Amino acid sequence: MTSRPPLPADLFDELCPSPLLPFRFGDKWAPMILRCLEDGPRRYSELRVPLGRVTAKVLTQSLRGLERSGFVSRTVYADPKPRVEYALTPLGRSTLEPLDAACQWATEHWDELLDAHESGAGGISSTG
Repeated sequence: MTSRPPLPADLFDELCPSPLLPFRFGDKWAPMILRCLEDGPRRYSELRVPLGRVTAKVLTQSLRGLERSGFVSRTVYADPKPRVEYALTPLGRSTLEPLDAACQWATEHWDELLDAHESGAGGISSTG
């Protein structure tokens, strides 16, 4: 296993724009998982640090979905201590550029997205 700096606990802002975006990369947590894996393979426990708001069950489901879709590989190592690492596949790595574009777009339109969400644009009101 190559030594990499640990993932910071505050890697993702608490005010994540994910629910406000009109498009998704996989499930709600998939883009963050992809971002965590962009610098190389990570163990499950390493992913839990910046993804602390995600339950263990949901993180496992997201990882399995990304693996089924061909975006993430799961490698089990038996020696000397059993461990599992998750890594981006070439297909998964190919999503990073469009993911960067989506993040940039969300940053540029954050205020508009937030205003629309809060006002219930489109006739849908979150206040009932």
